[in-house]
Amino acid sequence: MGPSNETQISNFLLLGFSEGPELQPLIFGFFLSMYLITVFGNLLLILAVSSDSHLHTPMYFFLANLSFVDICFTSTTVPKMLWNIQTQSKVITYAGCITQIYFLILFAGLDVFLLSVMAYDRFVAICHPLHYTVIMNPRLCGVLVLVSWIMCVLNSLLQSLMTLRFSFCTHFQIPHFFCELHQMIQLACSDTFLNNVVMYFAAVQLGGGPFAGILYSYSKIVSSILGISSAQGKYKAFSTCASHLSVVSLFYSTILGVYLSSAATQSSHASAVASVMYTVVTPMLNPFVYSLRNRDIKRALKGIIWLPVM
Repeated sequence: MGPSNETQISNFLLLGFSEGPELQPLIFGFFLSMYLITVFGNLLLILAVSSDSHLHTPMYFFLANLSFVDICFTSTTVPKMLWNIQTQSKVITYAGCITQIYFLILFAGLDVFLLSVMAYDRFVAICHPLHYTVIMNPRLCGVLVLVSWIMCVLNSLLQSLMTLRFSFCTHFQIPHFFCELHQMIQLACSDTFLNNVVMYFAAVQLGGGPFAGILYSYSKIVSSILGISSAQGKYKAFSTCASHLSVVSLFYSTILGVYLSSAATQSSHASAVASVMYTVVTPMLNPFVYSLRNRDIKRALKGIIWLPVM
């Protein structure tokens, strides 16, 4: 398409979940509740880690970063959807759509990297316990988080800037509750071959790479646990990584479910519903997974809750 068509793009329409106005208040209340639980749950977890000196360890440092990223990840999509429902509008500006894609890719990538870094932390703690404090020193922890941010920012910036070269014909309706890169590629009527190559290459390198690291770490962890003679020792070693393993399983299973369901049904509505799992439900459940299975976190949370009363 010519440049004149590109300059005419000002807004997109986010179709969301339902055309029926009678269901909008129910959807609004449902997502508002989940959003508030996500924000307050993760903020409590960050506050617990920062306020309790016993939690100033690499594992909880990475956990606090994960909670911050989860808040940002959910805040990228849900507030805009709630605003559209409240104002009975489905409009998102072109600039807003590109911005949403940028932050979605950024925080989704950070989730993957932080889960991989946390798996490495558990690997060192269980397989090399005597050298744990030397290996997982504060400088290395900071470098790991910084490198994760740099790589994810560059990847997100590249993919977002490449969407600016799209030209659109007449279809400005996005059958989703947020702007997604894959949906934008489908709507474009210009050549998207290069965008597809970059998108899938990044998915393999920045998604598959950290996942392979997680699998490797846990293969070594399982081998070390099996080598422990006492049943109590095995249970104690496994309990230190049970919460992380639960979060990893939840995150990757929901993402896999999204793409399998969309590939199987070819339904945009089904894909939008499935996307709720990894964009809203998983960030909401992470604080509960860690707090319910961790005595240190529960002790710190009790201190926060009772402090104003005392």
